[in-house]
Amino acid sequence: MNRQHRIPIYILPTIVFAQFAGTSLWFAGNAIVEDLQIYLQLEVVATGGITAAVQFGFIIGTLIFAFLSIADRFSPSKVFLACAVLGAFFNIAVYFFANGLLSLLFLRFATGFFLAGIYPVGMKIASDWYAEGLGKALGYLVGALVLGTAFPHLLKALGQSLAWEIILWVTSGLAILGGVLLYFLVPDGPNRKKGAKFEWNVIPKIFGFADFRAAAFGYFGHMWELYTFWAFIPLILMNYNDLNQVNLSVPLWSFLIIGIGSLGCIIGGHISLKKGSARVAFWMLLISGICCLMSPFIFQLSPIIFLIILLVWGFTVVGDSPQFSTIVAKTAPSLYIGTALTIVNCIGFALTIVSIQVLSYLQGTMGVTNVFLVLLIGPIIGLFALIKE
Repeated sequence: MNRQHRIPIYILPTIVFAQFAGTSLWFAGNAIVEDLQIYLQLEVVATGGITAAVQFGFIIGTLIFAFLSIADRFSPSKVFLACAVLGAFFNIAVYFFANGLLSLLFLRFATGFFLAGIYPVGMKIASDWYAEGLGKALGYLVGALVLGTAFPHLLKALGQSLAWEIILWVTSGLAILGGVLLYFLVPDGPNRKKGAKFEWNVIPKIFGFADFRAAAFGYFGHMWELYTFWAFIPLILMNYNDLNQVNLSVPLWSFLIIGIGSLGCIIGGHISLKKGSARVAFWMLLISGICCLMSPFIFQLSPIIFLIILLVWGFTVVGDSPQFSTIVAKTAPSLYIGTALTIVNCIGFALTIVSIQVLSYLQGTMGVTNVFLVLLIGPIIGLFALIKE
């Protein structure tokens, strides 16, 4: 019997729950952004800044965490707990201290900053426990994250309107609960390499490994497409409704198209046990790239075919994410796996901001039906990186 079979059965479910609970701080902003606009009497243009503040906070946080090698130098379970508590504090602080746009942006930025100790650190903890089958384990982790992303759309589709204060309290409490459970139930994994120390040049040193560099660029290509596709799904559906004089439920289908990606992550994770992470990532990225290529034509198709293509796109566009993270973890220096996962997250999420802004700018000239061809840049880069690997 190998080490993999001796891992307690509750380890993975605990990590998955803690990851979902911690990252709920991220999605809380998506669910209450309109309420905050009314409560603080903000202009409509300010709502985009609220979401962007969390993204920027996460990017800065991951950059600092990676530079200091936090997840490798300290117990990742302790880092996760500390960041879950601090992230929860700044999340609920919106209720107590936000009195205008500037204070709100700061608090959401701070929440995003401490998410840097939750999302990539959760993957680091999984890699410390699952030397074998890491693609499957990360498939469940990212799958939970995808459901969290889709959840606000489901709330809108069901017409539920919880008070925004309750959403803040619940998400903060959930994050703390997840951090506490992880700390007490998931100690440092058997595969964790101790002895990492601060090195000012650790990031360029990690990128000096050719296999890691290929995996990282594959992930960057994937991220160029992913979050921009998610962000524009409501616009795709609304445009299809207008062009074809139909009435598809935008919130419901947005939830389903994003949410099906959780199945892509989980099923891809199981397939990776036999076929390997690189092969799964390649085919997921290839199929989502084909969907990018087909995007100008899908608006002319029947509703059923149109929705099937979008569901396939939603399934594959994120199904490669846990596999890229698996390859990153396996090709990084063993002492700095946490640092490697954190820095690729940092760069990847920074690219999402660029991608979203590029498409927002180009849709005025290219039109909604053609602009998603720009997303094809990501799969092309990612596939080229995988082939080189």
